[in-house]
Amino acid sequence: MPAMTATASGPSATDPYYDLGSHHRSTDTPSAQAQLWFDRGLVWAYAFNHEESIRCFERALDLDPDFALARWGIAYAIGPNYNKAWEAFDPTDLAVSLATARRELERARHGRASAVERGLVEALVARFPTDDPDDVDALTAGHAAYADAMAALAQAYPDDVDVVALAADALLNVSAWALWDTRTGEPAPGSRVLQATALLERALTTEAGRRHPGVLHLYLHAMEMSTRPEAALPAADLLRGLVPDAGHLQHMPSHIDVLCGDYGSSIVANTAAVQADRRFVDHAGPLNFYSLYRAHDLHFVVYSAMFDGQFATALRAADELAGQLTPELLSIASPPMADWLEAFVPLRVHVLIRFGRWDDVIAEPVPADAGLYCTTAATVHYGRGIGYAVTGRVPEALAEREAFAAAYAAIPDSRYLFNNTARDILAVAAAMLDGEIAYRQGHFDEAFEHLRRAVALDDALPYDEPWGWMQPARHAYGALLLEQGHVAEAATVYAADLGLDPTLARCCQHPGNVWSLRGYHDCLTRLGRTDEAAGVAAQLASASARADVPILASCACVHSGCGDQR
Repeated sequence: MPAMTATASGPSATDPYYDLGSHHRSTDTPSAQAQLWFDRGLVWAYAFNHEESIRCFERALDLDPDFALARWGIAYAIGPNYNKAWEAFDPTDLAVSLATARRELERARHGRASAVERGLVEALVARFPTDDPDDVDALTAGHAAYADAMAALAQAYPDDVDVVALAADALLNVSAWALWDTRTGEPAPGSRVLQATALLERALTTEAGRRHPGVLHLYLHAMEMSTRPEAALPAADLLRGLVPDAGHLQHMPSHIDVLCGDYGSSIVANTAAVQADRRFVDHAGPLNFYSLYRAHDLHFVVYSAMFDGQFATALRAADELAGQLTPELLSIASPPMADWLEAFVPLRVHVLIRFGRWDDVIAEPVPADAGLYCTTAATVHYGRGIGYAVTGRVPEALAEREAFAAAYAAIPDSRYLFNNTARDILAVAAAMLDGEIAYRQGHFDEAFEHLRRAVALDDALPYDEPWGWMQPARHAYGALLLEQGHVAEAATVYAADLGLDPTLARCCQHPGNVWSLRGYHDCLTRLGRTDEAAGVAAQLASASARADVPILASCACVHSGCGDQR
């Protein structure tokens, strides 16, 4: 269906609306239209579009003011979630959200509800144990209390798939984005991921669970940090296209695709997500928190296309993303959208470096408002510095390194790119730039020391998907080692990146990526390991098929592999 048209008084239930698939939860509301809006609100909540979810629940209440579960929905959607923990709320947002949730839940207690619905309401009350937004300890304790209550409710209603999904969500949120110890494969300290996955995997044995957008969505999050993300591929495939106009759900399979080296499928999934996002913004406009999710989808296109060797696709997505992040959007104070979104702006710089467009990266302008666009300014100076270094203009590279350092110092700690601070991400850039400059100065041992530090910093970034640093530091390190004749050492670098040995945590590996396959094949050939080289050659040919540029080395920074890209 086409996106609905907004009106001054709000949408009508009979207006054309988004295609949200077929998920339905029966309630006892006497209003068919209130039921319709409730179902829409619940699907949007599962799809992490919480503002639209709240709008739908509010519409359901307009039609049935005694609808307790619609009030529960508002409280659920306005509270913390997997991508927005309490500590990510700014003070204004926190105070308003907390007060709203507590008010709606108190009203829900006096509304019309079935036994299981009352159980949902009472469980959610535990998530908001205080009316004091400064009581951090109480709010943190609320995560565990809510998870306990929902786990008990799921035990009481094991065949209610919504209850199971919501219980798994509560359990995952106890340690959101820190579910597994990525080195050992065991649950991270305090994580309740095993409880969550047990609930979800049981649900996935049922037809209702295999069609449930929340179950499928959450299972992908539960498994992506694990040592076996491929276990979630069937769930990812079930989610594809299940809720056509929910961009985030269209995107979610790509979290598993990239971990399994299927960068092409990731591009397809995120292209579908971007198309759904465009339909959403045509209705809702760009000035909302869902802009973070729209940015995330385009970020994923850039990341996947870079790994797939698709320059045009990566650059087009980077430019579309930068165009969305206007000063009007970034200037919103609550939530502080610059802190959430500005670090996405300079992805173009990473694309140009990845594909060796040195003249273009040197020509990148520093933003006029370097205060608002502080991460962008630092990234541009980094990119210019790399461009100058690779093309042998060391004095200019040194000047850009100084400018980078000054810009980096101006970035506040509050500036993030999803799970990583901009400062932590750009610490990798600083080490990379030091290494490239030292290399062009002929100080090879020093250069490799800097690049090893970049690799260590890259590996140590908190888990994120896409990874915080856009081009694996190993790709430059391996390419320059190989150029200097350290062939065996370079081969180990590529084997680690490809996940051919246990050097790296599963989530730090990049299986089948064309860049490391290129470098690894070259190493094996030079080492005389011809049988292995032949096997990698077949993989390389397949991985190169979608690339729109020749892949001559694992990094365009090498003199012997750049050709006319230098």
